[in-house]
Amino acid sequence: MDATLKSFLDSKNYTRTKLKFTKTNHFEVKASINGIKGLFILDTGASSSCVGFESISFFDLKVNDSNVKAAGAGATDMLTKVSKKNIIKIGRYKIDEIDLVLFDLVHVNTALINHGGKPVDGIIGADILKKAKAIIDYDTKHLYLKK
Repeated sequence: MDATLKSFLDSKNYTRTKLKFTKTNHFEVKASINGIKGLFILDTGASSSCVGFESISFFDLKVNDSNVKAAGAGATDMLTKVSKKNIIKIGRYKIDEIDLVLFDLVHVNTALINHGGKPVDGIIGADILKKAKAIIDYDTKHLYLKK
């Protein structure tokens, strides 16, 4: 079945990236921000793609203050910052000038570690997935993104 889906999506100019299904029932995906590789959770329920405060210098992010409060994964009213005009690459898919939300990912990473997972650098959210017309093949654990 995957060969048929892959062939069809190849003909529609999609790229394919391997996903890893974790012990915590998340998909992880490797991606790079500004040319620096990191590990991310794929989260269709997250409205924006995010990076933890602790990764600001790692990804060489230019940061501005934000009035927006983040919520999710059991936490609410979290302070955020924003980083504009970043380059993100997931496999062969690339977006120039993507804005990223920055917030404290400690609670997310603590929960992942406590359940046998690995800490992540951030979250790939619906903003990128929608822009890329993403298709997730849960059976073969692949993410398809339209070039």
